[in-house]
Amino acid sequence: MTAATLRPPEVEGIGRGLVFALIAHGLLILALSYGLHWHSDSEPAFEAELWSTVPQVAAPREEAPAQPEPEAPKPDLKAQQQRAEEEAAEQQREAEIAIAKDKKRKEEQAREEQVKLEREKAAKEAKEKADKLAKDKAAKEEQDRKKLKDEKTAKDAKEAKAAKDADAKREALRQENLRRILGMAGGTPGSTGNAAQNAAPSAGWVGRVKGKVRPLIIYSDDGATNPTADVQVALAPDGRILGSKIIKASGDAEWDRAVLRAIDKAETLPRDTDGRVPPVIILSFRLRE
Repeated sequence: MTAATLRPPEVEGIGRGLVFALIAHGLLILALSYGLHWHSDSEPAFEAELWSTVPQVAAPREEAPAQPEPEAPKPDLKAQQQRAEEEAAEQQREAEIAIAKDKKRKEEQAREEQVKLEREKAAKEAKEKADKLAKDKAAKEEQDRKKLKDEKTAKDAKEAKAAKDADAKREALRQENLRRILGMAGGTPGSTGNAAQNAAPSAGWVGRVKGKVRPLIIYSDDGATNPTADVQVALAPDGRILGSKIIKASGDAEWDRAVLRAIDKAETLPRDTDGRVPPVIILSFRLRE
């Protein structure tokens, strides 16, 4: 193995670096040399003073020739006329704009006034319609009340007539039964004889009779009055009720009718303690006894 083989490889570019180093050192030496000699260079100084023995007259100043004054520019009539026309056109535009704005304002006012009139008209029509509906409703209600009143009056009249007819029928039946009973007993209507058949019933029997009839009375008690009705009742020998009538009214027609209806519903009355039933008896019914 040779010595060349054992040497390390040379670094690339080492020659170029060496050249740059030499140049840099040379420049540094030149700079140091110039810095040492620039103060050592001395040059002789000279001073001179100039004197003038003869006074010199200054030369006259040259004056520029007088220039004529410029003439005043003549007015440009065409330009003035053009400006006047432009100003007139501008004023015309402004006037047209003002007229257009005023026209628009008047149109808006007219529209607002029209809308206001239409609203007032609609409100008036709505009020008139509501008043008419209210008036029609009131008239219909009044008509309905009158109709109900007429119907109630007719119903009351019909009931009163029916009650009157029933009273008349009961009275006729009572009179017929009374004549038949008196005929069977050998008497006549209106007789005042003292036969045994006309003897008064016992007090206990009257109580039993009322005890049977009173539960059958249907009457709405308002608590304001205490009416009393006296009723004459015609009876068959077996206790069947042949007829009844009010001989002393209570002052309350409804109470009188209720008592007569209750007697008709009873149909029969119990016998007395001796087994007899009087042909005619007068009973007194009071609302609160």
